[in-house]
Amino acid sequence: VQLVESGGGLVQPGGSLRLSCAASGFTFSSYIMSWYRQAIGKERELVASISSAGDTTNYADSVKGRFTISRDNAKNTVYLQMNSLKVEDTAVYYCKARGWGENYWGQGTQVTVSS
Repeated sequence: VQLVESGGGLVQPGGSLRLSCAASGFTFSSYIMSWYRQAIGKERELVASISSAGDTTNYADSVKGRFTISRDNAKNTVYLQMNSLKVEDTAVYYCKARGWGENYWGQGTQVTVSS
């Protein structure tokens, strides 16, 4: 099983980034996918999640209206489009797959929002 995040980096406040998480080694289309983040000194928190079919999404209040989660089951990939980024969005972002009683995590990608 592998989850590989990409797309992180340094961006100015108000900017945008698109994170990707490529999955392999399990039946991606059967799993709920989520993005979490963890800032220095803080606990890991749920940012957004999407159902296996992609028809239901949920967001943390702090990112509603700014972030969009989506998935492409044909490409075994989940995305997080992040717009209007704020300094407080700075964190390591992780994707997670949940299903069949199992949880799989990626290694994370750093997002830094700074002027």
